[in-house]
Amino acid sequence: MSIEKVRAYLKTFGLDDRIRELHESSATVALAAEALHCEPARIAKTLSFLCGENPILIVAAGDAKVDNGKYKAKFGVKAKMLTPDEVETLIGHAVGGVCPFAVNDGVTVYLDASLKRFETVFPAAGSSNSAIELSLSELEACASPKEWIDVCKLI
Repeated sequence: MSIEKVRAYLKTFGLDDRIRELHESSATVALAAEALHCEPARIAKTLSFLCGENPILIVAAGDAKVDNGKYKAKFGVKAKMLTPDEVETLIGHAVGGVCPFAVNDGVTVYLDASLKRFETVFPAAGSSNSAIELSLSELEACASPKEWIDVCKLI
């Protein structure tokens, strides 16, 4: 199960005990915000794309969406989201629990500037009913992003 993989991964950072397994679904920004009693913008959603031949993840604020022009300027290709089947196969987590932790080899992680407004954010933890509250420095340490980017706009 993906959450156990994430738990083992986050244990190496001493953070596994902070994973919250919820009784309700946290598979969407709205559901996660309701379950965690926080504003939707603080949900750190992890978006899955195919950039050329390579799977990438972009972690963005819950109230942000990818700006196609910014994406193309950054990556040189049009944004192409993965299908749910591709997500599980290429990323290693199922839709609803995708997070930037314990992903498959070859997946590149990026953190979007839309997150920088917050002291802490809530990414998923590998299942559709889990999350973990992390500071931006903890998120950066655990996600091991290639870099911070600015490819989103607020909605």
